[in-house]
Amino acid sequence: MQDTFQNRVKLSQLKIVVAVAEQQNFGGAALELGISQSAVSHAIASLEDTLGVVLFSRGRHGATLTPVGEKILPHAQAIMQSTGSILREAAAGKGLDRGKVRIAAFRSVSTHILPEGIKQLHQRFPGIAINLTEHENDYQVEQALREGRADIGIVTLPAGKGITTWELLKDEFVVLLPPDAKLKGSELTWEELAKQPLLMPPVDYIMMRPVYDHINGLGYRLNVVNEIETDAATVSLVAQGLGGTILPRLAAEPIPKSVQIFSLPQPLERPIGIAILTEALQPPAVYALLEVLQKQDQL
Repeated sequence: MQDTFQNRVKLSQLKIVVAVAEQQNFGGAALELGISQSAVSHAIASLEDTLGVVLFSRGRHGATLTPVGEKILPHAQAIMQSTGSILREAAAGKGLDRGKVRIAAFRSVSTHILPEGIKQLHQRFPGIAINLTEHENDYQVEQALREGRADIGIVTLPAGKGITTWELLKDEFVVLLPPDAKLKGSELTWEELAKQPLLMPPVDYIMMRPVYDHINGLGYRLNVVNEIETDAATVSLVAQGLGGTILPRLAAEPIPKSVQIFSLPQPLERPIGIAILTEALQPPAVYALLEVLQKQDQL
């Protein structure tokens, strides 16, 4: 019977028990662990069903440990501490107790995507230091890799020769229109988009080439009234009613609530990936971050 229970009780469930006990509510535990509240609720309910006891009293003011839950909590905490010690010893054996990873990325990814991955890496391997540099475009990121100034790059796919990549996410190009913009229907058409006065990044921006090729290939031309080089300034001007724009969603974030957001009439995405030099010998710390990023659920 004991072996059966041990096989059915998961470390992830015990981790969630500890988090709920510390936060005293399911929502706070979900936020701390980076998972959904329903996942927390399901894990606790499943563990309670396995053990045959109620661990938490649920109420308007959160979740509090039951008497049996208070007795079980120290054991769960001890197991998590021992598991952490095992992982640290294994990391030290692989050379992950120390090290440094240099990352090159463009602003939107370094702002909205990498912080979660870096946080997870630090939680698993606190001895690994991160050096993150921002670059204006993919060319600069690839140059940092080729010149040995970065171990990992985040680039728009496909990358150049001699670089190995893994897709990280797909970033949709979105149309942002001012709060007072009026459309004939609920969906944006090419004809209406062509009439909108737009504030766009310069046409020679690498990031925007797929957009112009996409739209021009369909026989439409954009009504660009101003060229703005800064994403944040562009979004702010749209919110002030000076025109619309087309940007990758990550580059546009945070988007003011007053701004109207549409997909292109024929949607377009830019694939973003993790990149390393194919022939480079990477230290264990680099592979540790690669593993974290590959498992990270981005969008």
